Amino acid sequence: MTSIDDRTSPPARLAEDDAISLDELRLATRNHGMPLEMLDLDVTPPGLHYVLVHYDIPLLDPATWRLEIDGHVDHPLSLDLEALEGLGEADRVTRRVTLECAGNGRARTSPRPISQPWLDEAVGTAEWSGVRLSALLDRAGILPGAQAVVFTGADHGVERGIEQDYQRALSLEEVARDEAFLATTMNGQPLPPQHGAPVRLVVPGWYGMTYVKWLVRITVIDHVFTGFQNATAYRIKQDRTDPGEPVTRIEPRALMKPPGFPDFQTRTRVVDEGTHVLTGRAWSGHAPIARVEVSTDGGDSWADAEVAPPGEAYEWQRWSFVWHATPRRTELCVRATDADGRTQPVSQRWNRQGMANSHVQRVPVLVRVPPPEGSQPGT
Repeated sequence: MTSIDDRTSPPARLAEDDAISLDELRLATRNHGMPLEMLDLDVTPPGLHYVLVHYDIPLLDPATWRLEIDGHVDHPLSLDLEALEGLGEADRVTRRVTLECAGNGRARTSPRPISQPWLDEAVGTAEWSGVRLSALLDRAGILPGAQAVVFTGADHGVERGIEQDYQRALSLEEVARDEAFLATTMNGQPLPPQHGAPVRLVVPGWYGMTYVKWLVRITVIDHVFTGFQNATAYRIKQDRTDPGEPVTRIEPRALMKPPGFPDFQTRTRVVDEGTHVLTGRAWSGHAPIARVEVSTDGGDSWADAEVAPPGEAYEWQRWSFVWHATPRRTELCVRATDADGRTQPVSQRWNRQGMANSHVQRVPVLVRVPPPEGSQPGT
């Protein structure tokens, strides 16, 4: 890795006021969240699933792509896509997984870390198919003394002054859970370029930084991995000197499909008085969702929603709540609790990088008296 001066790659910093910076706008135009009305869908279409690309999207030719498996192994491997997809049926896996960015909600924290300015929409659920990671590592033969497995993508750039390929590592203990796999399809189709074509890593239950895209190398190492994306980025830090704790599994979160219809700019919802069924999804990377609560008064009081039973592990669950709306301005909120007892905080739990900050969603709503029957909109 090569150091680059601060004029090219500025250090991590916090916003000094509420104004969105040009740096944040550049990131926001390259990345996108899932429109929350898509919470109605069990599976998110690839073009509506959230996307975060750290550097540039590398356009890899599937015909010439190769995966190298090396390092602290007995038999280094070099596989093309045909060889990878030709592994036996016992080595293949298909799973529906909810994927969320570790920075989801960052733009709602104060002071705001300057980075991708996510609100609530950095999430999606897809059906991924591919090959178990353990099947490949078994063929390579992990040698005694191994500590971690490093995954390298083809995307290359500069971050906080460090020139690098995007790399993340998993401990051998996490790999031994046998949940991680290499995906070659998304919702039954070859991966789109923005989602890591031709092959990406999937680690169910973990935040999205672990799902290395455009995967080209897997390296087993016999020491602690100190690469940027593990040791510096994606850590819960309170200040510059704090080494922090690593971001790992997804904290519980519930999201609501915004009711009614929106104001174009503010996204305030307009709802007619009467009875409405509020719906949404909830998920956790630790355990199934056991409870979802809804507030129709900005968080002053809470009531239980009905929660659908869990499907596959690490797949979001549907919830619903009957709301009797009276004319007023209000704020709808929703929070989730998983079966291990983890509950979304009502207020932010601030950290310097804006990571794993799962404080509750807030939806501003104007409940109106319905216009007379037969009248035209705006009259």
